[in-house]
Amino acid sequence: MEFKQTQLDNGLTIIAEVNESAQSMAAGFFVRTGSRDETAHVGGVSHFLEHMMFKGTDRRNAFDVNREFDELGAHYNAFTSEENTVYYGAVLPDFQTRMLDLLGDMLRPALRREDFDLEKNVILDEIARYRDTPSYRVYEKLMTQHFQDHPLANSVLGTPESIRGLNRDEMQAYFDRRYSPGNVTVVGVGKLHWDAFVKKTEGMCSHWKPFEVSREINPWSGLGTRRTIVDDKVAREHVGIMSPAPCGQDDARFAAQVLATIFGDATGSRLFYALVEPAIADEAHTSYNPLDGTGTFLTFVSTDPDRAARAVEIAHAELRKFMEEGFVHTELQAAKNKIASAATLQGELPMGRLVAVGFDWIYRREYIPLARQIDMLFAVSADEVVNIAQQYDLTATTVLGLGPVKQL
Repeated sequence: MEFKQTQLDNGLTIIAEVNESAQSMAAGFFVRTGSRDETAHVGGVSHFLEHMMFKGTDRRNAFDVNREFDELGAHYNAFTSEENTVYYGAVLPDFQTRMLDLLGDMLRPALRREDFDLEKNVILDEIARYRDTPSYRVYEKLMTQHFQDHPLANSVLGTPESIRGLNRDEMQAYFDRRYSPGNVTVVGVGKLHWDAFVKKTEGMCSHWKPFEVSREINPWSGLGTRRTIVDDKVAREHVGIMSPAPCGQDDARFAAQVLATIFGDATGSRLFYALVEPAIADEAHTSYNPLDGTGTFLTFVSTDPDRAARAVEIAHAELRKFMEEGFVHTELQAAKNKIASAATLQGELPMGRLVAVGFDWIYRREYIPLARQIDMLFAVSADEVVNIAQQYDLTATTVLGLGPVKQL
């Protein structure tokens, strides 16, 4: 593995993890913008704009974009989160230059009004589909409940009202505020030719005009509220439990990841043996989400409505027990092995490493080889994990239930 990095005169950053033994290469344009950077008036514009990038440019129409990806045999897509919008693809090394040409061109979209009007209906359908998914509804409403008036409370998809009210010129204005070259990182991973990678990116992006982009970053610990959304159309009770956690810039993120795995991995964890194995819940797991300036632990539980109150009580009892009594060495070692195995298996393909390499740079301006990441993971001590649990108080939770139950 060899790490490369440079920056264009307009502020756009180019990085790569070059691996000559790989058989493919992946590239992505990482834009540091998401729903937390929106106002309520244009809620969902980041995600809507992501869709519009595939609708064409001055050089290509929507058909051309999709046809060229297919001609390259690319595995490609994009995603939008609270904090980032990422456009990516993986191809054979011979197609490196052509894919960069396509991705770089897409990042300067035409935003044709007729495409905008048509895609608005697609976004509204997507919102409706996700609202039929209980786990997504719980996550979205729980984020709003936990973060209150913090920008991270903003919905990634927006609302039907905000999307219907959004016009093409407002989207263009958002693009003109957020898609500065200094707010973009181009990432390459795998068997790529670095000099050609830089040359092509420079040819596509060096004319982009730079401008200042900022983000409001405030720490947040939540208010510890509890509520239920009664919906008799949902057969089971779906519960989200959220508590504060280390931010994406904190070295404690490795200990936080170990904590979440010991406590709530989908199999063989504290939560699994307390809720799933005795058939109190059909699903129970915990994840750690490191964010810009803050972070969250999120526990999700799906259970029969008659068992919902008991399941929440048991989950909180396990959180208290974890804080007060800690855990045994075998749990710590198993958690580390699970995380290391997953990271290694994912990292065997350039596409699997792309987001990790990109986010390491975006959040911390650092490159950490996979082998070093695993070393850092295995260096986490039991005391560090317990300290995270106590410092961030796992019992200071925001709780949301969705389903037939009127009160948890």
